[in-house]
Parts: sequence; C-alpha cells; structure tokens
Amino acid sequence: MSENRSRSDSNEQQYKQAMGRLLVMYTQVDYLIMQAVAERIASAPDEESRLFMARQVGDESRHVRIQQEWIRHFGVETTPVFSESQQALFLAHFRSLNWLDFLSDMYVCVEALGSEAVEQVVPMADPGTRESLKIPLQDEVDHVAFGLERLQAELSKLPLDEARDYLEAIEDRLDFLDDTLHELGLDIPAMFSAVGADYRQVVQTVMARREQILQSLALPLAA
Repeated sequence: MSENRSRSDSNEQQYKQAMGRLLVMYTQVDYLIMQAVAERIASAPDEESRLFMARQVGDESRHVRIQQEWIRHFGVETTPVFSESQQALFLAHFRSLNWLDFLSDMYVCVEALGSEAVEQVVPMADPGTRESLKIPLQDEVDHVAFGLERLQAELSKLPLDEARDYLEAIEDRLDFLDDTLHELGLDIPAMFSAVGADYRQVVQTVMARREQILQSLALPLAA
C-alpha cells in the first residue's frame, strides 16, 4: 500500500510539474497578447476596433492576474517558458504587421487556435486549474468573434480575387507561425502528453477548427 501511495504521489507531482509549465506558458502568451494589442490600439482604423481592443487589454490583464494567483497557489515552478528574447521577437512580429495581417495572426492563429488547444487540456485538468481557465476561455470567445468579424470586414473591401488570394495565403501564415513556435525549442507534444492529453487528437481538433474558420471567411466571398 505504501508503494502504491508513493507511485501515486510521484504521478501527482509529475502532473503538477507538467501542468505548471503549460500554465506558465499560457500566462506568458496572455501577457504578450495584452502588450501587442495595447500597442496596436492607437493605429486601429476605426473607433469600434479601438474601443474593443481597449477592453481586450483589460481582459488579458485579468487573465494574467488569475493565472498568476493560481500558479502561486498550485505551488509549481514559475520560471518563464519563453525567454526575454523570444518574447521580444513575438512583439516585434506583431509590430511589423499591417492591420489585415495583424487580425489574421492575432485572432485566428494565437487567439482562436491557441484557445482551442487549451480547451483540449481542460478535461484532464484538476478542478483548480479548470476554474482558473474558465474566465479566460470565456473571454477569448468574444475576442475571436471580434477578430473574425473585423477580418471579414477588411476582406470585403478588397477586390474579390485579391480577397481569395489572401485567404489562401492565411494558411501559409498559420503554417509559418506554427513552425516558428516549434523552432523555439519547445517540446509541445511532450508538454501536452505529460498532462494526459492525446497530442495527435489535439492537433486534429485544432486543424478542424482552423478549417472551419477559413471556410467561414471564404463563404461570403463565394456568394
């Protein structure tokens, strides 16, 4: 019985360490989103976008605080997953984008597909972690809806052929960003597997969501 308890304690510790790294990474991403969106507010092309993005900055700040408090309570390592230079590259990338590309990279790749990946971890998570993710994931539904609506509006301003070409190019942009994440030296499959997630299933679900988004953007152009 003592041996079984020891094995159980060991498994619990391994789970906490693995989930802790995912939580730290998720918190860092929310913090970076907050910074990138805050920097873009002034140059957003319309008041509706500026007002929503100001609200989003507040949402992301709240997410960071929720996650930081839970990570401290959870008692796991808080060493950043992304180095300072990697965080600087993230922000530099978003600063370099025009409005249309910013919408694509921020709200399709980072927000929509990133939150979809996080959703796949929730069923395996402990109750405290699930609760800590509840508000952030709820808010991200609104963020994604805003981004997709603005992206669709911008595409509608383009000549039809140009809009269709842009949609095809979005897939290349998503592939590039995904490759860049893996090139940072993070063993993403291992991080997900360590908390009990089937990484192949995570990828399949995220890819299905990606296809759904691209189809929703293409539908008005086919009318």
